[in-house]
Amino acid sequence: MLTTWLPEENIQFVDAVNDWKQAINLSAAPLLKSKAITEQYLEAILKSHQELGPYYVLAPGLAMPHARPEQGVIKNGLSLLHIKEGVSFDARENDPIYVVIMLCALSGDEHIRMISALAEVFSDEMRLEGLLKAETMHDIQCVITNR
Repeated sequence: MLTTWLPEENIQFVDAVNDWKQAINLSAAPLLKSKAITEQYLEAILKSHQELGPYYVLAPGLAMPHARPEQGVIKNGLSLLHIKEGVSFDARENDPIYVVIMLCALSGDEHIRMISALAEVFSDEMRLEGLLKAETMHDIQCVITNR
């Protein structure tokens, strides 16, 4: 299922970003391009971060920004941004963040299905480590498909 939601064109590698806002904007770019989300969705994520802090930082090195379906989701999708040097999201013990996975789901049920599929990756220490240290598209695909 993850490969359906996370096609190769939604995976990006960069050496560095200036700050967490640039990381969020870059991670949203493939979803905006494929018309999975609107600009309002991106704005909702940035606003929530400013109001609530980095609530979507899930583990050391890993962030999963998202907003509510009614805030601009057009279709289900995921994007993945891998930041080689990492970036601070002001998430204390979880910084620096190396992987930003943006999630957009049309409904609560779809959101849960996507989170469940991602949780299989995140809860496996070897797969999570592989994701955080990935250097190539092939590395990411091996983690996603559990090869």
